[in-house]
Amino acid sequence: MTRAQIDGLLQKIESTEKVEGGSDRAKAIVNRILRDLFYTIEDLDIQPDEVWTAVNYLTQAGKNEEYGLIAAGFGIEHLLDLRMDEEEEKAGMTGGTPRTIEGPLYVAGAPKSKGFARLDDGTEIEQGEIFFMEGKVLDADNNPISNAIVEVWHANLKGNYSYFDQSQSDFNLRRTIETDENGNYQFRSILPSGYGVPPGGSTEELLNAVGRHGNRPSHVHFFVSAPGYRKLTTQINFAGDPYLWDDFAFATREGLIPEVTVITDAEKIKEKGLDKPFSSIDFDFTLNKEVEGIHDAEVERLRAEAVA
Repeated sequence: MTRAQIDGLLQKIESTEKVEGGSDRAKAIVNRILRDLFYTIEDLDIQPDEVWTAVNYLTQAGKNEEYGLIAAGFGIEHLLDLRMDEEEEKAGMTGGTPRTIEGPLYVAGAPKSKGFARLDDGTEIEQGEIFFMEGKVLDADNNPISNAIVEVWHANLKGNYSYFDQSQSDFNLRRTIETDENGNYQFRSILPSGYGVPPGGSTEELLNAVGRHGNRPSHVHFFVSAPGYRKLTTQINFAGDPYLWDDFAFATREGLIPEVTVITDAEKIKEKGLDKPFSSIDFDFTLNKEVEGIHDAEVERLRAEAVA
C-alpha cells in the first residue's frame, strides 16, 4: 500500500471520532500510535499471523502482570527519566542526586521509624553479608533537611521482593525512615543479590526474541522526599557486579555507585552488636527545590499497597 492509501484509511478511522466527545489528548496520542503502527506494518511487510501473535502476546503479558518489567526492560522508563532530567536542566535546575527508574516492585505502607531502621527480618543473616548505609538528606546548598522521608526497598538473596514473594515476611527489606533533626538517616540490612526477569515469563520471551538478556545488577531502591522539594526516585548499585553496566533495565548511572567499605575492626564490629565483619556505605541524597512551570516529579502510576 502507498502512504496515501494508508493515510486515507487513518483519516477514515479518525472521522468516526466525535468532535465534542472524548479527550483531545487521548485522540492525539492514539492516532499518532496508530499511524506509526500502520506504517510499520506496511514497511516491514508484517503478516496477519504475526499481528495476531503479537496480540496474543500482549494479552498474556497483561495476565502475567509484566508490563512494568517490559517498560523498564525496553528503555521506556529510562527515557522518561532522561526527559525529566532535560526538562529540569532547561528550567535551570542542576546538581542533586541523579534519578533512575522506580521499577514495578515498590509497595506502599512500609513501617516508619525515626533516623534508623533495620530492613531485614533475620532469616538470611547466616548466608548474607550485613551492611549499614547512612548519610544525610541535603538541599542544593548542602543544608540538612530534617524530617525528610527516605523509603527504601530491595531484593533478598534469591533476588525476590517481599509482598510479591509470599514466602517472605510482611515488609521484609522495606522500610520508611524519617531523617532526624540533622537530616541523618541510617539503616541495616543484608547486601542484596542481583536477579533476572521471571523465567518463562512474557518479559523473557520478548527479550529472547530480540537476543537480549534479562539480568539486573545488585541494587537498592529509594524514594526521597520532603515538603517543598522535588521527589527523588533513585537506586544505588554495587561496584564489581558483572551486570553493573549491562543492566537490562538501563538503570545504572554515574553518581549512584557508592564505595562499599568492609569493616573488620573488632571495636567497630562490637559497637554494632555484631560478631563478624560488615560492610558500610556512606551516601548523601541531595534534593532540589520545587520550581514553577515544570512537571511534578511525583509520578502517578498504579502501585502495590499493603498495611503495616
